[in-house]
Amino acid sequence: MSLADLLAGVIFVALNAYVVLGGADFGGGVWDLFALGPRKARQRELIAEAIGPVWEANHVWLILAIVLLFTCFPPAFARLGTLLHIPLSLVLIGVVLRGSAFTFWRYGADEEQRYWGVVFAIASLITPFLLGTTAGAIASGALGEGGGARGRADAFYTIYVAPWLSPFPLSVGLFALIAFAFLAAVYLTLEARERELQEDFRRRGLASGVGLFLAAVVALLLSLNGAPRVRDGLIFAVWALPLHLLTAAAAVTALAALWVRRWRLARVAAVTQVSLILWGWALSQYPYILPPDLSIAGAAAPAATLRLTLGALALGAAVLLPSLYYLLRVFKSSVRPT
Repeated sequence: MSLADLLAGVIFVALNAYVVLGGADFGGGVWDLFALGPRKARQRELIAEAIGPVWEANHVWLILAIVLLFTCFPPAFARLGTLLHIPLSLVLIGVVLRGSAFTFWRYGADEEQRYWGVVFAIASLITPFLLGTTAGAIASGALGEGGGARGRADAFYTIYVAPWLSPFPLSVGLFALIAFAFLAAVYLTLEARERELQEDFRRRGLASGVGLFLAAVVALLLSLNGAPRVRDGLIFAVWALPLHLLTAAAAVTALAALWVRRWRLARVAAVTQVSLILWGWALSQYPYILPPDLSIAGAAAPAATLRLTLGALALGAAVLLPSLYYLLRVFKSSVRPT
């Protein structure tokens, strides 16, 4: 493994952490939007209490991935920022709007709180969908140089819109949205103190778990034409069958644990399931950081830059990881085990 491969792996580990931690925060916003029944006010209160202490800290993983990308793989960062500037700009707006709305919702004047709660929930719905379409555009291999489209009347659409506004990227966006909602529902069964709320989110977890399977099937079918490299990796690679079997086992375990009300086991299995799906994407497009033509080695910064970045990463981890552990221990250690 080269130094560039190692740092690319660290980027993906950071994205994995963001999905299973920050993604659940987005999923909580989805369930806030769809809070139903006589306990909807208590459901929203539980979501706010679960998200409140940690949602800002969870963004550190996304920031880490972005910083490592533009430092260690500047050509990839430049191409992403150019060709996907529309969805990425909307994601940035959604993240900022969601955070601001959450603050005003929880701490603003009473007459304005529900308005900001709606803004928070809608931003939580749209942002993960756009994150998923961005990932789908990368996996599709549509982010080539695009030079052949320049000068055509439809060049703007072909270069800047079509790569992410196509069936496969949109299916990945839907998958990401359901995955975040699934993680949030599973987490909230453990966060809840009241049996009625646990049952509310248990039902949501079971429903979204089934929905996640259906969304994965749709994305896989669309990948047959929409993402040929991912298709070949997920079907023909030597690691594909073991990965699919492990993912299926984690998915069945998560749903079974929800069914028998083993909340902590359900959380571990759900995190494992979603993480394995993410790593299937990474493995299927390796050694490319941006298929079809930009490899990890080809996009890497000079070796001196990579070595300095790795050293800075080690020093930062010595501060960051204990701090995050302390934060979670202070605010989450009271969660009732089961």
